[in-house]
Amino acid sequence: MIVNKFPDRSIEIDQEQFLYFGGTAYLGLPTNTEFQNLVVQNILKWGTTYGSSRTANIKLSAYDAGEKFLASHIGAENAVTVSSGMLAGKLVLEKIKAHTDSFFHLNEIHSAITTQNSLPVFVDNKLNDRLLDSKSKRITILTDGVPSFHTKLVDLSFLEQISKSKEITLIVDESHSFGILGENGAGIYSSISFPVKRKIMVSSLGKAFGLTGGVIAGDAQFISEIKELETFTSAAGMNPAFVQTISDASEIYIKQHKKLLENLSYIDSILIKNDNVKFDKTYPLIYLLSQKLVEKLKSEKIIIASFKYTPEAEPLNRIVITANHLKEDLDKLIKVVNEFNSQI
Repeated sequence: MIVNKFPDRSIEIDQEQFLYFGGTAYLGLPTNTEFQNLVVQNILKWGTTYGSSRTANIKLSAYDAGEKFLASHIGAENAVTVSSGMLAGKLVLEKIKAHTDSFFHLNEIHSAITTQNSLPVFVDNKLNDRLLDSKSKRITILTDGVPSFHTKLVDLSFLEQISKSKEITLIVDESHSFGILGENGAGIYSSISFPVKRKIMVSSLGKAFGLTGGVIAGDAQFISEIKELETFTSAAGMNPAFVQTISDASEIYIKQHKKLLENLSYIDSILIKNDNVKFDKTYPLIYLLSQKLVEKLKSEKIIIASFKYTPEAEPLNRIVITANHLKEDLDKLIKVVNEFNSQI
């Protein structure tokens, strides 16, 4: 389906109006007038792009403003922006490889933090033996903040069981938790208190935060080392108008996050729970296990997210709730879901 306008809470397809519960604009910012005005004002000040290296002799204060806000909001010592969440992940992996003997991954992680020769944290539902032996090793554990097909933040309690002979670096991709979970949408980084030598957060800013770009957050030393990588110094930075907007929009993020939580709380009060849907009132996704329900929603003029990550994979069907959805949108959606589930 091709549409000719940004799909917010509703879209037009073949001259028909549909409610839309897809995408990743969790805070509803791409169409938020107040947010758009900030972006436009900053484009007028900073231009449409800035193709120079971040290490050039001319420095833009927009980067300082946005990155200081991000570090404070995330609860990290420092943060740096890059042009995409994918680049954020690849830069971190490039730097960490020289300081890692073995990589381990939890669940099916996003390709931004996928690396060759990574081993699973769990084997046959048990902690990998290589994490329990007494061999002294530098290990890096890779995980998403909220794993695919899940609606709750990742359980990291296994970190306490890893052998004390291991030096642990934890890398968390928060593309689908930053702006959603935590106080005011700060994500989960600051709440991670398990025994690790270093924790690093990467995230796309093109989802909840509504701007094309990515962020890396962690200790000041690591962020300083990221800025010295040739891959970083030879690439143009994130659009400075967007980085400035991140700082300027701090109150809008809080306001939209509150609206999102109110929508989730309302859904929780009216949705009939069963094994056919996966929902948690703290997270803006409802996973559907029935393809028939997807078709039923479409027949009721409701479009949800349905796609395959790979050609051979099963379709990923999920309802995406945003801060922009109205009560009447949620009422229509949940009425169809409840009626369908009651007939099973």
